[in-house]
Amino acid sequence: MNKKYTIQNQPFIVPTTDGKLIEEHHGLASTENQEISIAHMVAPPGWSEPFQTPEFDEYTYIIKGKKQFIIDDEKVVLEAGQSIKINKNVRVQYSNPFNEPCEYLSICKPAFAPNKVHRE
Repeated sequence: MNKKYTIQNQPFIVPTTDGKLIEEHHGLASTENQEISIAHMVAPPGWSEPFQTPEFDEYTYIIKGKKQFIIDDEKVVLEAGQSIKINKNVRVQYSNPFNEPCEYLSICKPAFAPNKVHRE
């Protein structure tokens, strides 16, 4: 059977311990797609991750709030309506040091995989 499209209305909810909501709509965990992952995320105020050097390009589009990126030694802050592409093999830290949640979309190509993110 040849499907023309797939509607995803049951994303994989990634278990977290830091209060961050991660809903993977397409990717390894949700649809076994190795080429790309698309996730809707909400990072609570004060959230941060360790530095990482992933083996994938990551695109981020900010829906609401602000998100901070430290790319090598450069600090970048994105606001709602802005997007960024961070190339693979670049050292980056993601955080939300602001006093409001940050809602955003994250697209990784190839798909996000825990063994390819290389957190410090």
